[in-house]
Amino acid sequence: MKSLPERKKWMSLLAKAPSELVSNTFSDVMERYGLTAEFTWLRKPEIGGVMVQARAGATGAPFNFGEMTVTRCSLKLENGNVGHAYVQGRDKDKAEKAAIIDAYLQGDKAEIFAANIITPIENALAAVKANREQKAAKTKVDFFTLVRGED
Repeated sequence: MKSLPERKKWMSLLAKAPSELVSNTFSDVMERYGLTAEFTWLRKPEIGGVMVQARAGATGAPFNFGEMTVTRCSLKLENGNVGHAYVQGRDKDKAEKAAIIDAYLQGDKAEIFAANIITPIENALAAVKANREQKAAKTKVDFFTLVRGED
């Protein structure tokens, strides 16, 4: 049995993934495995703001960087699993699907959702990161100093 990613990891991936990717992979899994998304809202999608903190040089004292809009929701599947989601922006549909995925990942269908949703999202985000790093590497400039023989 393949080990599942930690909840912290899959919640992060769902929050960072583009809406289209979450929606498409979710729809594919639900259709392919004949699953339903029957649930009861515990907290309907709500849009709000959070204060984002940063650190100078990643090690300095924390400071308030600014505010960010987030959408959150909580739901309970008909099998009793509870799912939560916090996603950046005002996308209520993405928050709902992320919460459903979170709930399924905590149940007996976890391996299906991990293999068909979390892994593709992880691969897609890794490809975006690699592409960004490759573009940045092309702009790298190495500076050097020539030493003259004079004192």
